[in-house]
Amino acid sequence: ESSLVYLRPLLKVVILSLVAVLAFSSRLFAVVRFESIIHEFDPWFNYRATKQLTDNGFYEFWNWFDERAWYPLGRIVGGTVYPGLMVTSGGIHFVLNSILHLPIHIRDVCVFLAPFFSGLTAFAAFAFTKEVWNEKAGLFAALFIGIAPGYISRSVAGSYDNEGIAICLLMLTFYAWIKGVKTGSLYWGGMCALLYFYMVGAWGGYVFITNLIPLHVLVLMVTGNFSLRVYSVYSTWYILGLIMSMQIPFVGFLPLQTSEHMAALGMFGLCQIYAFVLYLQASMSKQALQSLLWGVFYTVLALTVPGLMLLTHLGYVAPFSGRFYSLWDTGYAKIHIPIIASVSEHQPTTWTSFFMDLHIIAAFFPAGLWFLFKKSKPERWFVVLYAVSGVYFAGVMVRLMLTLTPVVVVCAAIAFSETCMTVFTNRSVGSADTKKAAASAAKKVKKDKKEETETENEDSVADDEGPSVVPISMMSMPKVFLSATLVILLCVFVFHCTWVTSNAYSSPSVVLSTYKSDGTRTILDDFREAYYWLRMNTKDDATVMSWWDYGYQIAGFSNRTTLVDNNTWNNTHIAMVGKAMSSNETRAYEIMNELGVNYVLVIFGGLIGYSGDDINKFLWMVRIAEGEHPTEIRESDYFTARGEYKIDSEVSDRMKTCLMYKLSYYRFGEVKHSWNSPGGFDRTRNTEIGEKDISLTHLEEAFTSENWLVRVYRVLEPENTVTPSLPHKQGSSSPSKISVGGGRFKGTIKNKEVIKKPSSNKKVVSDKTYNNKHSL
Repeated sequence: ESSLVYLRPLLKVVILSLVAVLAFSSRLFAVVRFESIIHEFDPWFNYRATKQLTDNGFYEFWNWFDERAWYPLGRIVGGTVYPGLMVTSGGIHFVLNSILHLPIHIRDVCVFLAPFFSGLTAFAAFAFTKEVWNEKAGLFAALFIGIAPGYISRSVAGSYDNEGIAICLLMLTFYAWIKGVKTGSLYWGGMCALLYFYMVGAWGGYVFITNLIPLHVLVLMVTGNFSLRVYSVYSTWYILGLIMSMQIPFVGFLPLQTSEHMAALGMFGLCQIYAFVLYLQASMSKQALQSLLWGVFYTVLALTVPGLMLLTHLGYVAPFSGRFYSLWDTGYAKIHIPIIASVSEHQPTTWTSFFMDLHIIAAFFPAGLWFLFKKSKPERWFVVLYAVSGVYFAGVMVRLMLTLTPVVVVCAAIAFSETCMTVFTNRSVGSADTKKAAASAAKKVKKDKKEETETENEDSVADDEGPSVVPISMMSMPKVFLSATLVILLCVFVFHCTWVTSNAYSSPSVVLSTYKSDGTRTILDDFREAYYWLRMNTKDDATVMSWWDYGYQIAGFSNRTTLVDNNTWNNTHIAMVGKAMSSNETRAYEIMNELGVNYVLVIFGGLIGYSGDDINKFLWMVRIAEGEHPTEIRESDYFTARGEYKIDSEVSDRMKTCLMYKLSYYRFGEVKHSWNSPGGFDRTRNTEIGEKDISLTHLEEAFTSENWLVRVYRVLEPENTVTPSLPHKQGSSSPSKISVGGGRFKGTIKNKEVIKKPSSNKKVVSDKTYNNKHSL
């Protein structure tokens, strides 16, 4: 037994290391199936910014003005970005190349950064769960967080986004806070502030930490668990964290000016008042102290509320943002800020998404909360608050499933650990509690600090000296059945996580794949084909107009100037692009000339059945444009007489003459999928288009990708405007020669290709059209 005691730390390290390797390797499906490539949309800007940092140095990156974005406005990158992700990748690249002399390209560092940090997150989850419960639960938590789909969805190889490192920093910050609450050490308060600073520099979700920690302190006050330890740690965290977070240019003075940060400031002031009251208790009578406190309370209330309202009215304190209101009212954004509602990941979470991302740990989550309530301590109240707030916000916005997953993992790990201890050992449910109660009674007379230190290790002592493992042959039948059930559930969970990771979260959005009827897989590389064409066949200063979804990819792949991109900071500029897409060709031509547009890029999925095309997003373009130009654009004009959004024979006159409709379906009426199918049959919307004889006056077709997924049009110069009868310039496909899959062939398309949806990091949202096949 003594040898096992010495082997236990080594075994723990080995298990955690294997879990970290598993977490890293399970996120490599995309690299194995496709190649080392950046996924999605936002990661392409992050990659460009990181390359700017490594090529030109930190100072040039900090002062970088990106003239390729938001033409003709441009973008000051240093003041509009969270630099933590870029600095982390740049630091790793510097160590690998300059210190270790390993010639690793910065792109590969960016591709594998999220899987690397997922391994570190396993260690962070273990440390956090160990502090709130014990090591056994910590090992379960490390395993669960390593393979949970809710976290994998944002951390696969190639998903180079802020969330890839933010969850690791979130867990480390919470770990440091819990250590500080338990020990009262200024060191842990400083470490919490330092990790919080890193988190602020990495992700805008730091506001969740900014409000959760003050909420925890408030609950400790209300429940009578507030102490000088908590006061010391919170004051240290707030002061140091405030000063350091203000060094990020994108944050600046926001912690002192915005309503989202006022809770932390108010709690800091309340802590000072609470400490001052404790000081007065030693020198004043109870009645005098009570009178003084009530007087101070009413005075502070009378000054604070009107003062805050006045400062908000004068503009010194910013009101709550639209994103904040959308967290409390799911319909707010659609009415007031359609640009926020148009993003699919801002939609409410469905039950299927909860099951897909959490699976069986969602069932064990309530049991873990029950254990935390039953054996409540100050640090465990933090997990309860995290769980309650996480569940609410994840239900409001599907993107916030990412912040819910860690606490679900922790609670499920506690439930699994306690269940396994009951099944596989001779411990009864109340034995550990009895031992702890006896130990607590025996230590009552000791000093305060010593008592807290010993109480902190009670769980581990009980685990080491308490129950022993019972052989299966000596178990009762109910315990054998329950143990087999637990093993089966864990195996099913691992299988589910592997399947979801492989099939749902490991498909880069820029490279699509289809499966034919015989099971063979075909790669559709239309996006990169079109972006490469733009890079090689357009002038370096050419300006491309597209919907904002593709701005980062055009700048990253093609190195061309765009009007709008995924930063979405200027709603007016985005509305102007939406107005151009929603107007007739003549009016759109005037807008494009005003904006200096040379090319227009649209995504069209009608040929192959790709549901994420611009026709399915078009209503959001209309809504955003209507918000800024209500006299020219009205959503109702694009519906049929019965109020339906259609593109078939019932299509409205305004719809079939708008620029988006014409650019999407230009020449499509000549296309037949088979000898007996009608021309112009849209597979995405499963209908024949209503307007087939489409001609262009002010634009000409410059390029159409192999599967018609990406279409690029050249905007003609005013003096070179041609008549519709002139022939078009054709790209890689002609009206009568359309290719699908690996090679080109003449003739018809007999078998409808079924698109395998790209990475579900961007969830699908439906609109009132075409059998819920719309996606954003």
